[in-house]
Amino acid sequence: MNITHIIFDIDGTLLDTEDAVLLSLKDVIEENKNQPADINTLRFALGIPGPDALCRLGFDDPVYYNSRWEEKFQNYYDRIRVFDGIQTMLTELRKQQYQLGIITSKNKKEFQADFVPFGLADYFSTVICAEDTRRHKPFSEPMDKFLQLSGAKPDEAIYIGDTLYDLQCAKGAGVRFALALWGCKAPEGIAADDFLEKPEDIFDRCLQKAAL
Repeated sequence: MNITHIIFDIDGTLLDTEDAVLLSLKDVIEENKNQPADINTLRFALGIPGPDALCRLGFDDPVYYNSRWEEKFQNYYDRIRVFDGIQTMLTELRKQQYQLGIITSKNKKEFQADFVPFGLADYFSTVICAEDTRRHKPFSEPMDKFLQLSGAKPDEAIYIGDTLYDLQCAKGAGVRFALALWGCKAPEGIAADDFLEKPEDIFDRCLQKAAL
């Protein structure tokens, strides 16, 4: 197996956004449903498109309330950071001529507002956002779309993410999956092919293994 394409999730994998996502969602619930919200009950929303999460929470106009959520999210930008070791890892992967991509549940507007300012976007040649497919993670359609656009075969790619949704998206398309333990808060039950404790582990726990 010759790995040529390495694909990343954003939230919980490249960026530590958990506090910003959950606190802003809590604000939307408390302001619009007039009821308290427990952050621990909202973790299901990590890794899926905002409107899908809001539908599960009973909002009758998820597109509108997703825009409100994005507004609240901006209030917590100071809590977002690039995980340690990410930029060094991306630089080395590009130096070794791997093709890098992103599959995210963010829409294109959120990608531009929430990710691009961190200066990492130029590393990635193929980006799949929520609007690019009819169905989103955990379905395989985002990965299928990535393979179509990039020209990669399933056995030439690895997807790195932090949730069960990410694993299901990869496996549905026949792609190897590595779990980013630095961002994953509940690794139990996620049957990844590889478990990465820190970003640089990709070199010996994914790429060397895949080359054997």
